[in-house]
Amino acid sequence: MKNIKQEVNDFLHRSMDSHVRIAVTGLSRAGKTAFITSLVNQLLHTSTHQQLPLLSATRDKRVIGAKREPQSNMMVPRFAYDEAMNQLQGNNPNWPEPTRDVSEIRLALKYKSTKKTKKLLSSTATLHLDIIDYPGEWLLDLPLLDMDFHQWSQSQFGALSGKRLELAKAWLDELEKVDLNAETDEHLLQSVAESYTQYLHACKEHDLHWVQPGRFVLPGELDGAPVLQFFPCRFDAEEKPARNSNLAMMKARYQEYQTKVVKAFYKHHFSTFDRQIVLVDCLQPLNAGNESFMDMRGALEQLMHSFRYGRSSLVNRLFAPRIDKVLFAATKADHVTPDQHSNLVSLLQQMVHPAWQTASFENIEMSCMSIASIQATQTGFIGNGEQSIPAIQGVSLMGEAMTLYPGEVPKKLPSAAYWDSKGFEFTAFKPMYSEQDEPLPHVRMDKTLEYLIGDKLK
Repeated sequence: MKNIKQEVNDFLHRSMDSHVRIAVTGLSRAGKTAFITSLVNQLLHTSTHQQLPLLSATRDKRVIGAKREPQSNMMVPRFAYDEAMNQLQGNNPNWPEPTRDVSEIRLALKYKSTKKTKKLLSSTATLHLDIIDYPGEWLLDLPLLDMDFHQWSQSQFGALSGKRLELAKAWLDELEKVDLNAETDEHLLQSVAESYTQYLHACKEHDLHWVQPGRFVLPGELDGAPVLQFFPCRFDAEEKPARNSNLAMMKARYQEYQTKVVKAFYKHHFSTFDRQIVLVDCLQPLNAGNESFMDMRGALEQLMHSFRYGRSSLVNRLFAPRIDKVLFAATKADHVTPDQHSNLVSLLQQMVHPAWQTASFENIEMSCMSIASIQATQTGFIGNGEQSIPAIQGVSLMGEAMTLYPGEVPKKLPSAAYWDSKGFEFTAFKPMYSEQDEPLPHVRMDKTLEYLIGDKLK
């Protein structure tokens, strides 16, 4: 009865434009947990602090305050906000543990509306805000819905070059042991699937982001399930596998993964989102080299298939999503000097350009910006003879105080020669210390909030 009442309330809030669901995603280490923690923290402090000048509703002093509410979806884990804050606001601040599954948190924002219809009903209005965190790796699985097992296998073998081929050696050796026409040997298939999963983890450890299936590296509640125990195989597409053979089992598991995992995620989660923010760490791939950077760009292109909303779009045909705004945010902007922020945005725009064209045609609003969800450095200048150059100052993850100029971020997609000539020196820093009763320091979280919910607070 309580669930039905909640669903009715949500429906009424949506009909009054007072309920919005924001999805937060990005590839591993893009900073999803830090972003959601900061977003919640900034909003909870709106009644006591003026730290969001670019959010028009707070600048105009129309936001009265915010509070946390119980989430409506009881089947989704709660986002670990309190645990994250404990890690950030200790004597030795550390980045919060990343989430590895879908999680959710709900806020209520009370404000003074500028709309006559809302002002007639009450002197104040309330916006109910659901924030959903999910791994970007899960979005990389969308193309699987358009590929059969043979096509997918071919795509995986086709990607084996350079560093990937080196990392795949152990798995390819294990693959040689599999007789696809032999009777199903579940222990053997499990062993080879584990070797393939280790290969995917190794790719991520070496800054290669395009991994399929995405659930193999972030399984969530499916950890150990047979639906995650398949791998690419070499076989004739015209050949019909013998019943109860290893190949028949691989095909069956792949099809089950398509239907019960990939399609189910989009049906139960993705189709309910109103706004989407995609977090992108452009700096670490710049540090890692050309192969890593181009691989991340390829992964980002795969991820952006989810936001192609035309009539012929796969997602549209299946689930008719209603997302009307997408924000791409280059994270860790405080890890470069302020004069490089515009370059960071320009680089991100180049990376998402194909999706931008498609979304614009379908009347989906998109934007790019650079942010630091939780500030880790201070900016300043250091002397260099008679000149001074911009610099950042912070504490490295090893606890060492550092002042440095990390380098210039390229405005456009760099060629391989970029790394031969100069490259980029990215250093990861610990979060800055903040008091218990103070909002977390940030860079442009107010501009982010204005884009995502500013129109809902009018």
